[in-house]
Amino acid sequence: MSQSFESLTVAKFGGTSVATFEAMNRCAQIILDNPNIRLVTVSASAGVTNLLVKLGNENLSSNERENVLQQIRNIENAILNDLNRPLEVEQTIEKLLTQLSQVTNNPELLSSGKLKDEVLSFGERMSSVLFAEVLNQRASANVATSFDGRQVLKTDSTFGKAEPNIQVTKKQAETLLMPILAEQVVITQGFIGQDSFGNTTTLGRGGSDYSAALFAEAVDAFALQIWTDVTGIYTTDPRITKHARPIPEISFDEAAEMATFGAKILHPATLIPAIRSGVKVFVGSSLEPNNGGTWISKTVENKPSYRAVALRKEQTLITVTSPEMLHATGFLARVFAILAKHKLSVDLITTSEISVALTIDNPPNTPMADLTSACIRDLKDFCQVDVESDLALVAVIGNHIHGSEAQNGGVASIFGSIASDQLRMICHGASQHNVCFLVGQENAENIVRQIHDDLFAA
Repeated sequence: MSQSFESLTVAKFGGTSVATFEAMNRCAQIILDNPNIRLVTVSASAGVTNLLVKLGNENLSSNERENVLQQIRNIENAILNDLNRPLEVEQTIEKLLTQLSQVTNNPELLSSGKLKDEVLSFGERMSSVLFAEVLNQRASANVATSFDGRQVLKTDSTFGKAEPNIQVTKKQAETLLMPILAEQVVITQGFIGQDSFGNTTTLGRGGSDYSAALFAEAVDAFALQIWTDVTGIYTTDPRITKHARPIPEISFDEAAEMATFGAKILHPATLIPAIRSGVKVFVGSSLEPNNGGTWISKTVENKPSYRAVALRKEQTLITVTSPEMLHATGFLARVFAILAKHKLSVDLITTSEISVALTIDNPPNTPMADLTSACIRDLKDFCQVDVESDLALVAVIGNHIHGSEAQNGGVASIFGSIASDQLRMICHGASQHNVCFLVGQENAENIVRQIHDDLFAA
């Protein structure tokens, strides 16, 4: 290898950052301005993944299917036209669009997780080809190459939410990626991988961030940059309250809590590889790359009691009740075994003498009703089950929230902010980094606004 990378940086650009030729050009300039960026992962251009989900999950007529395919073609061709349709790139895009059409014509698509994942992969595969060409044209040189990330990111065969094989991925990166990085910037795909049988897999909706972190870990990167349409991580969603403000630095622990509890700027799994490898993470806006952002690292100088208020909608509350639970052992284990069987992860949980209440999120690209109904059938074999929907999870995130050193009276002040609101569930005490509430979805934003303004607007 002809070059060492003491400050090797991996950059990830989300769907809005690669939505158009103009947006791609802004991102290309970010790369050209930073010679340490050698590996780039891109999402599908904004709107494409939603159209691919429609193709893979809805029973469309032939005309409806062709209409959706044409919408995808229009998005890709708009960028291709602005590139003046270089022959090799045009042929590659046309080949991918033809392959997509063929896969969506397969009668087994709606019932095959493997085919659904193949369909979903085309967005990233096309945007990476187009983005590499944008970068080369802007640099007026052959500085970048499009690379099929499935050759490196190896996973199991859990279609829709595949688990990466860290060891094999690192070995593949050392063999296939590192030699190229010495000579060119590599543009690859987020979100997708490949199992040991050569099938395309996906890491779940929003998994491009996770992919970028896995690539950063695999190449021993110094930093991971995640470029989106928001200038860093805010104290809450800026669309909810005008008092939301950017956070210049945040710890892995705090960021993990925020990602888990609904801060959409980060995929919840993103920080796992970063924590393992010690890679520093930067979140910034590709629209305003010079306006700073948020650095996420293992240690930070400032650890306030309250860092942010997060909101996650579309929550389902399942309450299981059985008199046999009283003074019995193994009941919880049986409940969680069924949840694991249906690949449902629990966010909040509370228990009483004969009941367990727990919340689950809407899994990526999966009809919630199908999973929940199958899970409930199994649970009803040994207990009573009640299901509530249209709920939202509100989380106050910070440091030592429960301790005496917490600012403004700690948890008491938080409860004071929502004294008049109906709370369906409270989780308090399991972590020093959060206090969580389950509330009705129709009032969730008002509750977030009230808590945030009480804690941060002073």
